[in-house]
Amino acid sequence: MKLLHLGDLHIGKTVSDFNMIEDQAYVLDRVLDVIREREIDGILLAGDIYDRPIPSEEAVRLLDRFLCGLSAAQTEVFIISGNHDSDERLHFGSSLFEKNRIHICARYDGTLYKRECQDAHGRLNVYLLPFVKASQVKHFFPEEKIETYEDAVKTVIAHARIDTAERNVLVAHQFVAGGGADPVPSGSESMATLNVGTIERIGAECFDAFDYVALGHIHSPQRVGRETVRYAGSPLKYSLSEVHNEKSMPLVTFGEKGDVSVELIPVRPLRDMRHLKGKLSQLLEGKNIVSPEDYIYVTLTDETPVNDAMGIFQQYYKNTMKIMYDNAHTREVERMEPAGSVQEKGWGELVTDFYRMMYGCDISEEELGLMEEIAREAGVIDEAG
Repeated sequence: MKLLHLGDLHIGKTVSDFNMIEDQAYVLDRVLDVIREREIDGILLAGDIYDRPIPSEEAVRLLDRFLCGLSAAQTEVFIISGNHDSDERLHFGSSLFEKNRIHICARYDGTLYKRECQDAHGRLNVYLLPFVKASQVKHFFPEEKIETYEDAVKTVIAHARIDTAERNVLVAHQFVAGGGADPVPSGSESMATLNVGTIERIGAECFDAFDYVALGHIHSPQRVGRETVRYAGSPLKYSLSEVHNEKSMPLVTFGEKGDVSVELIPVRPLRDMRHLKGKLSQLLEGKNIVSPEDYIYVTLTDETPVNDAMGIFQQYYKNTMKIMYDNAHTREVERMEPAGSVQEKGWGELVTDFYRMMYGCDISEEELGLMEEIAREAGVIDEAG
């Protein structure tokens, strides 16, 4: 059986005021091409399907078109929600979709969602775990000691009673670390790692019962610990930190129990994202103008600011996203400038700001209290807070 693993589509996303919907449509069409050409049996979509809880109309239409294409190709589809998704909106119509082999688990209801597939080697169990917080799991298991994200995920898996003699796949959307190292973040995930990563972190060993773990949440494609615990990464580059990423889609082939192989299929975008650095006159020499349709970040090293640098660049690269400077003046400012307002904020205020940025709502007193308790135990803050 062959399953394609994708995550973090972020349909409807804008980057520096550029609407990415055309680029997303192009990539999703290429996904459908790969599924047909490689005769792939199913697709695992590991959360953050939409970029925001209330998606735009064009984002909803694009997902609808993609799901129709998958259904027409008779592909088994497995979808979970991520922290950017609205559980209710993504869950809408899921009972009807089941009849067309589109399986959606957008909210945790106390049981680990499971669907069984069959091939020449017997049964393959696919488990779906949408993005969950410790408080959500504790609601269903009040007798369990659940203080961290890892406690929550361990509890969910323990109560699922996984038969390790069978072939098992898990789709999840969490911050997972393995092999003594955190995953390499990009874009907004960097903030998660720096601020509350110790509270969100889940050890890859929690997933030992699964033959393959399809992860979403981190935009850089990578393995976590073992080869068969992976972040697919986002199919498109969504920030400057991703310009050097080689985007790919893991194609996972299952033989008999214990026989799992992973092939990374490159993702070729409609427009690449690149970073140009140097003096304006050098960057815009005729011989240096390549791929003018690409999305461009520019760092100018001119000592004197260039009047209307954005307008000048967009004459050559119409999709220039941002102009920055790296010269003696900016380096001096960075050297003299204090760490800034972040240092002036207390721990609780930082966590509250981050939570609002990530989830679009305020953190509850219960969750903030739990995080504060864990932070004290971990030595992140002292007893005085």
